[in-house]
Amino acid sequence: MKPRDLFILIGIIGIVLMMVIPVPTFLMDVLLVINISAALMILLIAMNTNDALEFSIFPALLLITTLFRLALNVSTTRNILSKHEAGEVVATFGSWVAGGEIAIGFVVFLILVVVQFIVITKGSERVAEVAARFTLDAMPGKQMSIDADLNAGLINESQARDRRAKIEREADFYGSMDGASKFVKGDAVAAIIILIINLVGGFIIGMAIHGMGFGESLSTYSILTIGDGLVSQIPALLISTAAGLIVTRAASEGNLAHDVTSQLFRFPKLLYIVSGTIALLGVFTPIGPVRTIPIAGILAFAAWKMQSSLDKRRQEADLMVEEQEIEEVRSPESVISLLQVDPIEFEFGYGLIPLADTQQGGDLLDRIIMIRRQCALELGLVVPVIRIRDNIQLKPSEYVIKIRGNTVGRGDLLLNHYLAMSPGFEDDTIVGIETLEPAFGLPAIWIDEQTKERAELSGYTVVDPPSVVATHLTETIKRHAYELIGRQETKALIDNVRESYPALVEELIPSVMTVGDVQKVLAKLLKEKISIRDLVTIFESLADHGPYTKDTDVLTEYVRQALSRQITQQYATEGSAMRVITVGPALEKRIAESVQQSDQGSYLTLDPVSTQQIYQKLSEQVNRQIQSGQQPVVLASPAIRMYLRQIVERTMQDVPVLSYSELEPSIEVQSIGVVNL
Repeated sequence: MKPRDLFILIGIIGIVLMMVIPVPTFLMDVLLVINISAALMILLIAMNTNDALEFSIFPALLLITTLFRLALNVSTTRNILSKHEAGEVVATFGSWVAGGEIAIGFVVFLILVVVQFIVITKGSERVAEVAARFTLDAMPGKQMSIDADLNAGLINESQARDRRAKIEREADFYGSMDGASKFVKGDAVAAIIILIINLVGGFIIGMAIHGMGFGESLSTYSILTIGDGLVSQIPALLISTAAGLIVTRAASEGNLAHDVTSQLFRFPKLLYIVSGTIALLGVFTPIGPVRTIPIAGILAFAAWKMQSSLDKRRQEADLMVEEQEIEEVRSPESVISLLQVDPIEFEFGYGLIPLADTQQGGDLLDRIIMIRRQCALELGLVVPVIRIRDNIQLKPSEYVIKIRGNTVGRGDLLLNHYLAMSPGFEDDTIVGIETLEPAFGLPAIWIDEQTKERAELSGYTVVDPPSVVATHLTETIKRHAYELIGRQETKALIDNVRESYPALVEELIPSVMTVGDVQKVLAKLLKEKISIRDLVTIFESLADHGPYTKDTDVLTEYVRQALSRQITQQYATEGSAMRVITVGPALEKRIAESVQQSDQGSYLTLDPVSTQQIYQKLSEQVNRQIQSGQQPVVLASPAIRMYLRQIVERTMQDVPVLSYSELEPSIEVQSIGVVNL
């Protein structure tokens, strides 16, 4: 056994023996001073701990100090009743507090007992009880959180073991504190009983045994009783306060002093308000400025010092951040951040800054939010965040739209002007700067404010520069939507469907198709401007046909057939026949014969001459329908639709190619042209 272990054992045994063996007066004084010193040390340690587990011995220490204090009470009571003295410490406390007035001493002692028993002890007991209950209730959730972090790879086995052990120690600690707080409560009750015994018993014994008079007996035993009570209650009060601090403080980064100064004085400006209030209190009330102005001045000075300190720390933090950024730029690893490519970028010259600056009335940011909402409703695609930045390399009035770092659109704007597009006939009175509408490439002119009203009366379509940008950006996103949906975006869409249709997703992925296969199908639909918002129908079709073929082109055709109602409503005009350009039998036969099968799927093998002839014939029909003011739609058989689309998209990407199976049976179809070889 180590010497310190032997010392602790002897000390505990000595505490028990003190209750039955008389203790000399000098030794009693030494033990009382040790009791006060130990209580003060425990309080200071409790104030300087960051976490309750740093003082995990506190419950056992609370029991030992309570037992020690009771043993001292018993010993001092024995000396008071037998020798009508209890040493210099007890006598000093009794005479010092009483100050010659026994009643005052009793009142002070009773106040300490009330504070100890009713306020601190009862409060600490309740907090310890609630903390123990909530700690035990939270254990299963904390254990599950640790298991989840371990399974996710966020922590290793050793860290998980340490965190589990900490949770167990917390539960044990607060459970022990709940029990130990009952000893503190019992100690307070025992102090009151011992007080009554000392006072009544001492008064009787002093008159009956020691032959004292009434006044002498009352004075002697009253002072000794008060001194004994104070000597025991002051350490008890200190330790009870320490217990309250331990159970009421949550884990933090600093001790009590750090937390108080950093949190209570975190807002120096509020001290100015307190200072002003105190000063006004002295000026307009009978309290007087002599008592309030010095305190108000101290508060104001403290607020100024704290504000200066905060400003200095903020400047140091900003300087440190700048230095770190400079170091990151200088470091070899800083080049890695340059490899990140934004999905969508909108760059503009410095002359167009008012479009994005809200302080100058620009609403481009709000328009972009609406564009993302519109694309989500029309295409079923969550458009990534659009990065907006100015670019001094561009002309002042120029802007560009980039998809994954590549320019896919550009335009020029004239602020304080309007873009006017003619209704098909020119008005010579409408004069402006000729240009092209950037979204669709239509001829247009920039006109000023004075010409705007006249142009609208003449039938011109007049739009402001922000609307020009919004339209161009919207059409660009729709045209390149298939490039914006990758595996990660597809995974997010799948997880969204999984919340409402878990059985459908579990059947489809990964047993039938992978995320990459689903992404290819969705990209093919978006490339032909087919909305993927109805993911349930798309997944149902893939789950039905996925087990029989892995060709994503074929699966896309099946999905298009499942979306026939949506496709019909997209291209048909309500209340009228759907006018289409049909494919002649000879052309269909030629395309069908040119389809070759391979292990990777099917592909089209048309010779360049035949391909050029198809381009020419189809262009004639498409241009004729455009000139008549109608949207051209090509209709083919399901067997060749996707191969004809491959031919058309090279030069006429915006011309839709549909099959008969993608149209609702109830729709009336009218052929206004035939493409044949």
